[in-house]
Amino acid sequence: MEISMHPQTFSLLFFLIFSTLASSKACHPVDKEALLDFKHKITDDPSKLLHSWRVSSDCCTSWEGVACDASGRVVNVSRPGLASDNDFIEDTYMSGTLSPYLGNLSSLQVLDLSNLKDLKGPIPEELGKLSKLTHLFLDTNKLTGSIPFTLRYLSQLEKMYLSDNFISGIVPPSVMKSWTHVSELGLSGNAMSGPIPPTIGKVVMITKLDLHGNNFTGRIPTGFGNLKNLRYLDLSENQITGSIPQSIGGLAALELLYLNQNQLTGRIPSSISGLSSMIFCRISENKLSGSLPPSIGQLSKIQRLILENNKLTGKLPATIGHLTALTDIFFSNNYFTGKIPSSFGNLLNLQTLDLSRNRLSGQLPPQLAKLKSLQTLYLSYNPLGLVRIPNWFQELRVFQLMLANTGIEGELPHWLSSSSISQLDLSGNALTGKLPWWIGNITSLSFLNLSNNGFHSSIPVEFKNLSLLMDLDLHSNKFSGHLNVIFSKEVQDPLGHFNSIDLSYNMFTGPIDDDIGERPAMSSISSLVLSHNTLGGSLPKSIGKMRELQVLKLVNTGLSGMIPEELGDAKELSTILLSRNKLTGAIPEIVLNLKELKQFDVSSNRLRGRIPPHKAIIPASAFKNNPVTMTGLRNHFCGAWRAC
Repeated sequence: MEISMHPQTFSLLFFLIFSTLASSKACHPVDKEALLDFKHKITDDPSKLLHSWRVSSDCCTSWEGVACDASGRVVNVSRPGLASDNDFIEDTYMSGTLSPYLGNLSSLQVLDLSNLKDLKGPIPEELGKLSKLTHLFLDTNKLTGSIPFTLRYLSQLEKMYLSDNFISGIVPPSVMKSWTHVSELGLSGNAMSGPIPPTIGKVVMITKLDLHGNNFTGRIPTGFGNLKNLRYLDLSENQITGSIPQSIGGLAALELLYLNQNQLTGRIPSSISGLSSMIFCRISENKLSGSLPPSIGQLSKIQRLILENNKLTGKLPATIGHLTALTDIFFSNNYFTGKIPSSFGNLLNLQTLDLSRNRLSGQLPPQLAKLKSLQTLYLSYNPLGLVRIPNWFQELRVFQLMLANTGIEGELPHWLSSSSISQLDLSGNALTGKLPWWIGNITSLSFLNLSNNGFHSSIPVEFKNLSLLMDLDLHSNKFSGHLNVIFSKEVQDPLGHFNSIDLSYNMFTGPIDDDIGERPAMSSISSLVLSHNTLGGSLPKSIGKMRELQVLKLVNTGLSGMIPEELGDAKELSTILLSRNKLTGAIPEIVLNLKELKQFDVSSNRLRGRIPPHKAIIPASAFKNNPVTMTGLRNHFCGAWRAC
């Protein structure tokens, strides 16, 4: 569980202790009654947060989490589920509901019942009577209902967090308008709907506004431009429509902006240049269109710029090269065209450059060789027509290099042998020749994808040296020879155990070694795809020892013999495709009744006998073209469709 505490928690704890020491009168009976009623409505308190709240003791001097002023009136009630004590963080919960009597605490300034996880029911309307309340924290519970209209009377409110509950309904505009002193407002992770009230523009003291993870609709109010003190704005994961208003340029203090995962349309306004303090900007996963305004180059402090998964078009502005504080650019899955500007070579702090899945073309600017901090370079799925990977790439120190479908031809460049690349994707190109022996020198490789090329050789024995490799995709080439070199590669515990292998559509030969499931490199594999190779032989029993195997595909591989019962020991299997082989005997009942099984196909084999009874819904076509009994097929069909 992620542990988070409000930044003001420690200052509130100091306030709590100081107020308790300052109290000189006994707890007011009205306040004591209110707190005892709150305790009465708590049905479970495993950590005994309210254990000290006894009728026989004074709530100002003896009750934990309660502080009073000099007159004996309660000013602070803090019983959060996350609390720090001597560098130890206690994480607990309480079950129950909020007592309406809390509204009788007329001098209350702080109410913190956050992170109790199991407070249910509505927020009492009576809380609106707390005219002196400055801090209200009810986040991370299971509260329901809507925000009470009576909260409009909390005129002194400075910070309110109702995040991560099940609150629904709209934010009443009259309530929003009354919070003129609010500096932090968190309503994220609820089920709130309707438009963001235009009266948000009246909350001029606000520095942090978090509304993400709701169902807000409508446009972003133009009044946002009035929030000159706003430093943090998160409207992500809603259903907000329309365009980004020009008025957003008035947020000169804004440092973090999240508008991702909405339905925003139109252009990014040129007024974005007014966000002169912005460090982080994420507007991804929308429907934004048009070209990027050159004024984006005035965001001098921006470090992370995330615009992926939109419909942006046109050329990349050369002014982006002015943003020398940038560490990460994510522009993938848009419609950008033209060349990558040479000015990108000025981004000396850049660590990630993702321009994949666009329509970029032309020569790559050699100025990119200056990006010595670059760790990740994604250019895949652009019509770059590279032909050759430029030699200046060897001057980079990237760990992830993705150049799939970029028009690369010929053989792998030899400089790769001395690189420290961890993830390499050159799939979907026109690479040819042999897989060179020096591939074994790239010992930092953890991910290798050379699929959909024209390689035509066996796997060199040096491949065994790739002791960190965990994901391998060589499908759709003309590789030949035995698979043993791959399955028996070295590992560096706990790393280097395969997660996935796809060698389908090649010319590999078998048989598959009987002890494949006992090889260290195969101990934690989850996906093994060897279809459309001339492997022959039988299905090894040791595959059942692959305890984490979920996907097994061996279609059209010339397998013969029986399906081993031991395959049923691979309890995580959800996909088993063994069609178009020469398998004989019966289908083991234990295999067909694997709990996770969702896809199963043994069609076009030589299997005999009845189809075992099973719970998984598998189409009759998965058993066709086998000499199984018709009764077996009929019983299967009846079971699958709950018919007959």
